[in-house]
Amino acid sequence: MSKKVNQSGWLKNYGLLIAMLVAIVAGCIVGFIFPATDGSAGATVLAPLGKVFINLMFCIVVPMVFSSIASAVANMGSRKRAGKIMGVTVGTFVVTGAIAALIMYVLMRLVPPVLEPWQNIPAEELGEYATLSQMIVNFFTAEDFVGLLSRRAMLPLIVFSILFGFAVNLNGGKNTVVGKWLEDLSNVMMKFVKIVTYYAPIAFFGFFADLVATYGPQITVDYGRALAVYYPLCAIYVFTAFPLFALFGGGKHGPKEMFRHILRPAMVSLGTCSSVATIPTNMEAAEDTGISKDVSDMVLPLGATMHGSCFSCVLKIAFVLGVFGVPFEGAGMLVKVILVAVLSSVGMSGVPGGGYIGEYIICSIFFPTQMELAFPILITIGNLVDPPATMINAAGDYVVCYIVSRFMDGKNWLEKALTRKKVMK
Repeated sequence: MSKKVNQSGWLKNYGLLIAMLVAIVAGCIVGFIFPATDGSAGATVLAPLGKVFINLMFCIVVPMVFSSIASAVANMGSRKRAGKIMGVTVGTFVVTGAIAALIMYVLMRLVPPVLEPWQNIPAEELGEYATLSQMIVNFFTAEDFVGLLSRRAMLPLIVFSILFGFAVNLNGGKNTVVGKWLEDLSNVMMKFVKIVTYYAPIAFFGFFADLVATYGPQITVDYGRALAVYYPLCAIYVFTAFPLFALFGGGKHGPKEMFRHILRPAMVSLGTCSSVATIPTNMEAAEDTGISKDVSDMVLPLGATMHGSCFSCVLKIAFVLGVFGVPFEGAGMLVKVILVAVLSSVGMSGVPGGGYIGEYIICSIFFPTQMELAFPILITIGNLVDPPATMINAAGDYVVCYIVSRFMDGKNWLEKALTRKKVMK
């Protein structure tokens, strides 16, 4: 009976991902067998199957981003300490995210995922008509409210949603009608995404059949190169960066205690492919470690909905730039990539697959005029790297609690917690 339950849970967690992978392979095979030629459309006739999915996701993204972020901020508890914890948390995510983005940027320069541009795809303009000051303004603001309703304004929408959430919080927070409405709307939009995602295997079959029929089998080789770089890097990062972060946050006992408790959230995140689903286990691990409850109550939910993988973000940008034949080099590119990786990570939700918000942001900044082609490619990479990316994010949220605890409760907080445990025994 237990074995059947475990098998059922495994299929529930990974069934859709497996279906997507099978659909991608099937689509590639069909596209290879029926290529587009001068006298035949071949498998390109299946392109509308993917177009339907893309259009549905484009319609969902704006209300989903607004409701999820505004609701999280609006429903915070005590504002003074909570505000400080939130500030330290976000600052920690930005710094650690920038470090991860820099590591992946260097690796992508050494081992580019796409060696040759895909055929017949024109190079993308990277905002060459905008000055740096204009890019900064456009990153965070829109000209008017209507401008926020476009999928091309993800970061301005996130800023607006945060400010709106704070305004609701100041007006009474979760006990107000607006606070309850935001929470309910956020739940509804997550269910909406889940419903649409069930169609994803069919969409990916049509999209990849069209893609391979049009551009050839080169794309499967490029995806393989990307995965061969990403998976080993995640393993190395867990056993190098995490202990260093724990050492900084918890002192000499930090790495040992971190490895004692991190296995549970790591395994749950791998089993569910969801940072949100890992919150209860992360809470238990934080309590067992001796982390203050108000720290874990703020850091872990914020991390689950805000802490996206900068590794995968940089990989996606490098991959699609390679597809379009755009050079991935130069100081200007480095700054743009790290900035977009860190800021777009704030917009990624804790649902499996990242909620596709990060992909929207990447498209809106780097590929605004070729979004219909870039977006499905980015989603595919996101799904392929989702298990290790979620594990790093969810388990990383627990590690971030160490750093936040140092700033909130002093550098000896872990030593004091261990002493209390000994006394209680």
